[in-house]
Amino acid sequence: MKTPPFQLPIYMDYSSTTPIDPCVVDKMIPYLREQFGNPASRSHTYGWEAERAVEKARKQVADVVNADPREIIWTSGATESNNLALKGAANFYRSKGGHVVTVKTEHKAVLDTTRELERQGCKVTYLDVRENGLLDLELFSAALRPDTVLVSVMYVNNEIGVIQDIAEIGDICRQKGIVFHVDAAQATGKVEINLQKLKVDLMSFSAHKMYGPKGVGALYVRRKPRVRIEGQMHGGGHERGMRSGTLATHQIVGMGEAFRLTCEEMATENKRVRMLRDRLLKGLLQIDEVYVNGDMHSRVPHNLNVSINFIEGESLIMALKDVAVSSGSACTSASLEPSYVLRALGRSDELAHSSIRFTLGRFTRIQEVDYVIELLNNKIAKLRALSPLWEMHQEGVDLSTIEWAIH
Repeated sequence: MKTPPFQLPIYMDYSSTTPIDPCVVDKMIPYLREQFGNPASRSHTYGWEAERAVEKARKQVADVVNADPREIIWTSGATESNNLALKGAANFYRSKGGHVVTVKTEHKAVLDTTRELERQGCKVTYLDVRENGLLDLELFSAALRPDTVLVSVMYVNNEIGVIQDIAEIGDICRQKGIVFHVDAAQATGKVEINLQKLKVDLMSFSAHKMYGPKGVGALYVRRKPRVRIEGQMHGGGHERGMRSGTLATHQIVGMGEAFRLTCEEMATENKRVRMLRDRLLKGLLQIDEVYVNGDMHSRVPHNLNVSINFIEGESLIMALKDVAVSSGSACTSASLEPSYVLRALGRSDELAHSSIRFTLGRFTRIQEVDYVIELLNNKIAKLRALSPLWEMHQEGVDLSTIEWAIH
């Protein structure tokens, strides 16, 4: 292949993290230099200026999701927000019952937290999803019990990009008086979120998934009807006692600006990215034995997760050294285990192992997509030429009927 007229490697892992927008960096820099005050210092202008910046950012985040700024609590990221929401709510409402409901395809930040709640005595139900990755609402309703105090369902799946019906799930939870938490780290900037309409009680956000800095996030905690959580960090009573610790003003300012920019550009950017994603999909579907993972209709526009049969996902990623992609979520892609999300969809071990996640974003260009399509065609052909299984498939052998000997 010819050397492309753009810089390599090409970044197509926007669900893992995003580059900070230059406008966000510009807003952050003064708070790393001259405006270094502690927002909790109430006796001088350095503290007052920092507090003003923090409250402005709080309003910027709240405006994106149509919430009251007083409902936004700063954290170190979506993982902490998930921990604070789940442990905080489960512990506060423990006297009402100890049953929690979540989904098998949740992010590890939720699944590992619910397993910790199990060790603390809670009972947790992990729901299956349909083959398209979406939750069966009848199955969900049937799983709710009189002692269910908490439900956690992610808005947009980090691996396959499917959008759950948060509005309907919220209605069901509100009717039964159950606290409803949503991990929205992958949803902001991609789907419209209106917390005045959605019956969501707790919602987790991240800055670095939407062109902001790493190390900062937020948790929405509903005021009306009021939801209570127990703080998990103690020492100083910051954030109304829910999350103690000196606030990182520069990161918070960056998150506020990132949310503001993304909200302004969401409609046009989603349209552009969907065009690029569909172009990539069309190119991939010209290759034999390529399967899309997850529903293509209820899905964010930037995500494309495919399984490429007769190739290990890890070997393809190594062959694609000029393209930054992943074979699962960034938190688990170092593991050689097949994706638990794809296994939950009913994919075979072979297809789960052969998955590649492409996620496009603000700085992806059409020339890069075309280059990746050509590169994939070349690399897949070369890898399959080395595979005896591919050769047998080409000869019409049904591999599922073969009994393999174990040595």
